[in-house]
Amino acid sequence: MDGTWPQEIIEKAWELGIMNNHIPEEYGGVGASYLEGCLIEEEIAWGCSGIATSIGANGLAAAPLLVGGSEETKKKYLGMLTEAPKLASFCLTEPNAGSDVSGMRTTAVRKGDTYVLNGSKCFITNGGYADWFTVYAKTDKDAGHRGISAFIVEKDDTVTVDKKEDKMGQRASNTATITFNETEVPAENMLGEENKGFKLAMMTLDRTRPGVAAMATGISRAAFEMATEYSKERVQFGVPIAMHQAIQFMIADMATKVHMSRLGTWNSAVLLDQGARNTLESSHAKRYAADSAMEVTTDAVQVFGGYGFIKEYKVEKLMRDAKIMQLYEGTSQIQRLVIARETLLPRRVEEPATA
Repeated sequence: MDGTWPQEIIEKAWELGIMNNHIPEEYGGVGASYLEGCLIEEEIAWGCSGIATSIGANGLAAAPLLVGGSEETKKKYLGMLTEAPKLASFCLTEPNAGSDVSGMRTTAVRKGDTYVLNGSKCFITNGGYADWFTVYAKTDKDAGHRGISAFIVEKDDTVTVDKKEDKMGQRASNTATITFNETEVPAENMLGEENKGFKLAMMTLDRTRPGVAAMATGISRAAFEMATEYSKERVQFGVPIAMHQAIQFMIADMATKVHMSRLGTWNSAVLLDQGARNTLESSHAKRYAADSAMEVTTDAVQVFGGYGFIKEYKVEKLMRDAKIMQLYEGTSQIQRLVIARETLLPRRVEEPATA
């Protein structure tokens, strides 16, 4: 709760192989499936979703590299993560470019065999501790989302950490503003094709949203289990409050939301493991699990009554942690836009996940 950086836990997670579990064996990882990754993320988030975010952020940074990087780039930068407990960060969001990615102002200008990056990225998970960054920048300033490219950028003296955010929840997770000042990046560190970075970002989020949904499910499950146990112990009007129908209905709703969040999450992950496109299903899972986490944790505080509002009990932390699930990796409103688009304008031919 005090925002202490969990370095020892990160090193232990790396040692056990539950960090970087998404990286294929040929690059030093364990090659876990997306479903297996979701099982891990739910369990860790049950304990602390801030630590789960810190441990899992390498997966978000590495996903564009796995999809669009050259073999040499994959070996170098994925190897950095598997050979030592190092961290990487995903740099997409800017102060004026959150849900509207096309509004980004970070630029990448080609100069010979390098690109020169300038600009700032905000809300960057593990930004203060990262050894390299996956950075999205405009290579064509006038082309909107069609002018964005992605790069692997190593930390050097031109990359500065400008601000560590003091957050409401997930306080064990480092969130920072990162600025690139005339940062030179080798041209071979571009991921995919020039000006095709937006598509790469969207493909990345399809792959990582099941993990976010899993974390939201873990938060919900923790709150549900704590509220259930407390309702059996707390006596009011001569009986445990679990005997009152008002509490029973709250517990029942929590149970349903946890159950459906998990099933939606697993479905979206299994589709990826089968090589299928999961855009709609990952948005369903992320939206429902995130909104449910907020609802379940709020109800858990209600079940605890006044005790739920004090830090002696963990449910208030779960409620604070749950809120970010509705915001990062696409807000719940953005998920609804995706769901509406996919529902109203379905693709006639099912595309593979790498399309």
